[in-house]
Amino acid sequence: QVQLVESGGGLVQAGGSLRLSCAASGAAFDNYAMGWFRQAPGKEHDFVAAISRNSGEYTNYLDSVKGRFTISRDNAKNTVYLQMNSLKPEDWAVYYCAARMRIMSRERSAYAYWGQGTQVTVSA
Repeated sequence: QVQLVESGGGLVQAGGSLRLSCAASGAAFDNYAMGWFRQAPGKEHDFVAAISRNSGEYTNYLDSVKGRFTISRDNAKNTVYLQMNSLKPEDWAVYYCAARMRIMSRERSAYAYWGQGTQVTVSA
């Protein structure tokens, strides 16, 4: 099993930046593909980004965040990051990180382990 704890959320003006972190514990972190999802009020969890296990050679992004968000991982620190630049009001949501064994996925149901979420608020 793996435990996940997100941090780095906050209030930012449109056009600003935030970096989210997700610290993992309890298992061999590099064996897990990692994903970021978000949930806006009244909406489902939406896929944001994913990164492959081990070296993180492969990444995948929601179209609307491509070129603005970057997912990365540091296996030595058991941490995955989501660098968010040029934030927009529509990025306002609770952001969750998630982990799954083997290959990465865009599907929420594919992930077995979830953090508690961190709030990102973007003001216009």
